[in-house]
This record gives sequence, structure tokens and C-alpha cells, in this order.
Amino acid sequence: MTVTKRHSLRIAAVAVIGAVSVALAGTAAMAATPAAAPTTSVAQKAPAVKATISAKPSVSSVKAWQLFRVTGTTTGLKAGAKVTLQQKQGAKWVTLPASAPVARGGSYSLGVKLGIKGKNDLRIVSGSTASPVFNVTVR
Repeated sequence: MTVTKRHSLRIAAVAVIGAVSVALAGTAAMAATPAAAPTTSVAQKAPAVKATISAKPSVSSVKAWQLFRVTGTTTGLKAGAKVTLQQKQGAKWVTLPASAPVARGGSYSLGVKLGIKGKNDLRIVSGSTASPVFNVTVR
């Protein structure tokens, strides 16, 4: 090979290596740069909605062990969440074996039988959320 041919090949090889190096450096620089954070309101979380439960008995007075219904609506609870009936016995709230799932629209309905005669203070609970107290008298 002549000197000029070798010189031309050397220049071509250096040019190709230089182009590849520049391309790789650009790719590495792009990979090292963090992506810009989204600034839309979609990325921001909405404030949490406080959960609430309402409750209404179907009757105000029943005979002992007579079936009645408690219905109501919820907000801030997911469909399928369990609501449970509690009865005040002395100073404590006692959980009774009456529960129902929350429907897709937030409503629930559960059947109840009470045996303690007199005025019964009741409420519906789900987790740490409780309904206002309501009364049913058992005669």
C-alpha cells in the first residue's frame, strides 16, 4: 500500500470512530438526564374524602327477636366494604353479628334481630367511621 492510501484509510477510520463516539456520548447524556416531571393536575392527588355513614331503621319498635331492616348510604367507602351493626351495652359498643357489604352506589341494607328488651342505642360502623346513633325499642 502506498503512503497516501494508508493515510486515507487512517483518516476514514478516525472519522468513523469519532462519529460513533459522539453518537454514544449523546445517548449516554440523554440517559443520564432525568425526565421532566409532569406538571398537569392529573399527577396531583385529590384530597381524601372523609367517609360518612347514614342509618335508618325500618321500625322504631319491635317484639323481641323480630326481624327488621337498617338501611343507609355511605360516602368515601369502596363498594364491597363491610358495614356492621353495634349496640351500646352499658358504656361499651358491642359488635353484633349483623353485617352487609356496601353496594356500588354506596347504599347498604341489613337484617337485624334484637333480644335485649327496652330502648337500644345502635349504630353502623365500618373501620373507624360510625353513623349517628339511632334507637329501636324492643318490647
